Amino acid sequence: MTREDKSVIIDELKAKFAAHNYFYLCNASGMTVEKTNRFRRMCSERGVEYKVYKNTLIKLALESSPADYTPFTGTVLKGMSGVLFTNESGKMPATLLKDFYRANLGQRFPELKGASIDTALYIGADQLDALATIKNKNELIGEVIGLLQSPAKNVISALQSGGNILAGILKTLSEKGENAE
Repeated sequence: MTREDKSVIIDELKAKFAAHNYFYLCNASGMTVEKTNRFRRMCSERGVEYKVYKNTLIKLALESSPADYTPFTGTVLKGMSGVLFTNESGKMPATLLKDFYRANLGQRFPELKGASIDTALYIGADQLDALATIKNKNELIGEVIGLLQSPAKNVISALQSGGNILAGILKTLSEKGENAE
């Protein structure tokens, strides 16, 4: 690979890292061609881009980023690295990996090495379950709105039920007054 080819790939990676809020780095070694093709197909079906790059090119592209990715240098950027890019949801690649593991009888390849979710770093395969439970922005907004609406609904419900009770008491009193005459 020539220096110009490397420069083009680094520029491509810089643009992808800048354009995607979520990316995962996986160990791309140890998979057969058949499994790799199956994994790529699964990624494509779910709108996740998967591509294998040299670690040095990934490192050079990440160094130009405003975020600090130096923790990836020591442990994550070793061996063959495949990168999963998405803007859909931070948990999308994690659920994709878990589904792929299930479909392959628990074989954990490609193994998660690290992930960046809005520049928050997750390092190690043991972070997969945590990544799979991350909520996206819309889910969090929905939860906050639900929490904000809950007290108002309780007050309205109490007022409505209290109104019915008060109306019942007034009706009973008025009926007693009519019967007393």
